[in-house]
Amino acid sequence: MLSGNVRKVLQEAGLTGSEIQAYATLLEWGGLTAKEISHYANLPFSKIYRILDSLQKRGWIETVKARPAKYYPKSPVEALSAVKLEITEKMKNWEQIIRRELQPLFEKKNLQEKPDIWILRGEQAILDKIEEVIGKAKIELMVAVPSFAKRLVKKTYPFLRSMERTRVKILIMIAGESGELKSMEALSFIGAEIRLRKQMFGGGIIVDGKEALLLLGEEKPSLVIWSNHKGLVSFARDYFQYLWKSSQKLT
Repeated sequence: MLSGNVRKVLQEAGLTGSEIQAYATLLEWGGLTAKEISHYANLPFSKIYRILDSLQKRGWIETVKARPAKYYPKSPVEALSAVKLEITEKMKNWEQIIRRELQPLFEKKNLQEKPDIWILRGEQAILDKIEEVIGKAKIELMVAVPSFAKRLVKKTYPFLRSMERTRVKILIMIAGESGELKSMEALSFIGAEIRLRKQMFGGGIIVDGKEALLLLGEEKPSLVIWSNHKGLVSFARDYFQYLWKSSQKLT
């Protein structure tokens, strides 16, 4: 019933071959008892309850209590959303452990990373990098928003909002007139200091003076560069501060 591609996806989502077979059987037949699933899926009855329990815990099936109990498949899209949430939580946990235990070892030894310069393409790749960069901020976050990047920056609000409860100093500089600030008003809720400039020819994000994401373009970001090169990041930070001093403060 299932194609090779679907089986591969389900395996990558964490299901075993037996779990896939049981779930596929429920999709084909609808509500079934454990005994019926064992029969139609050609699975050992001695293992069927363990298989069904695992599927239920992961959100792929649900049980209706009866005598005997019946099992029903949940929406595959809904189940996959639960898997995505589980993976996201695992990633957060992994990142915390790596930052807490491995990164200090790296920094203690004064190991030098080879500086990188990346050119990012595609909006989702840019948003993913913005989330990663913002998540590293411990001391200072500088954000320059030129007119052509306002739409993109609005999509980063969830990332910026995650900084609300931190002690990171956040400076946000926006291109435009004071009357245009309404479109960016959500930024005022993150405890940032905000300033306006009439015009900016480029923008970006600078984190702790260690890495920078630069946005260049006219009507939209046409060139997005990320780098941890010390010289480039230092230049970007100095230029931000130069523009910041002559920008309009907001009360």
